[in-house]
Amino acid sequence: MKPRHKKLAAIGGLVAASGAIVALVLNAFQSNLVFFYSPTQVAAQEAPAARTFRVGGLVEEGSVKVDGTLVQFVITDTAQKVPVRYTGILPDLFQEGKGVVAQGQLKAGVFEAREVLAKHDENYMPPEAAEALKNAKSAGYKAGSYQQMNQTLVKEAAQ
Repeated sequence: MKPRHKKLAAIGGLVAASGAIVALVLNAFQSNLVFFYSPTQVAAQEAPAARTFRVGGLVEEGSVKVDGTLVQFVITDTAQKVPVRYTGILPDLFQEGKGVVAQGQLKAGVFEAREVLAKHDENYMPPEAAEALKNAKSAGYKAGSYQQMNQTLVKEAAQ
């Protein structure tokens, strides 16, 4: 084999190896990618049925039911509601009427959460949840607790 052919073979091998590495990294990235959906998007079946995703909004008042480590509650964006089932210990800051983001999968109309994230201080609401609530308002949805929730968001934003 001539030196020129050896050099071309080495360059071709490096290009092939680089391509394989990039393909593996992109595949790993896509399989670990978790998207956020609002309860309105989940109700409209825009969320994937067989993949992990996040849903966020406010914990509906009076919806939390605890049975040992099994917790059931409802997340709302004031337009739609998503029932959530979670087995485990909830964060200390988890409360009714406060912002929450849950990660898991939708199974038979119930969101099976593997992780529940609550706000970390008085001024925080997950950005995705705040955006979903704002979008629900701009779409013209009305709900009884919406005005109270909106006043709370305005107060928290002003602080």
